[in-house]
Amino acid sequence: MEKKFQSFEEFYPFYLEQHSNKICRLLHVIGTTIVFALVFTAVYHNIPKLWILVPIAGYGFAWVGHFFYEKNKPATFQYPLWSLKSDFKMYFEIVSGKRSLDTSKD
Repeated sequence: MEKKFQSFEEFYPFYLEQHSNKICRLLHVIGTTIVFALVFTAVYHNIPKLWILVPIAGYGFAWVGHFFYEKNKPATFQYPLWSLKSDFKMYFEIVSGKRSLDTSKD
């Protein structure tokens, strides 16, 4: 039976456990960086068609990380909003140096 999370604070440690492989984390960082670049470019240059690529870039890189490196099912399927919030939180923690791609350093 899968655990039911009652809060984001309870969910985030689980999310990090599901992202213990450094290649998976790296793929999440790459995908999220591309998402930010696409959103910025779509808004700044008024190119609405770029919005189509946002979920493809974000989920594409993440799912490759899960299916081929983590070998687990993305938490997005059960907790889509908390997973999205967690992805951004983990992203900013990694790019700011607060968290490492290497989970042995967390």
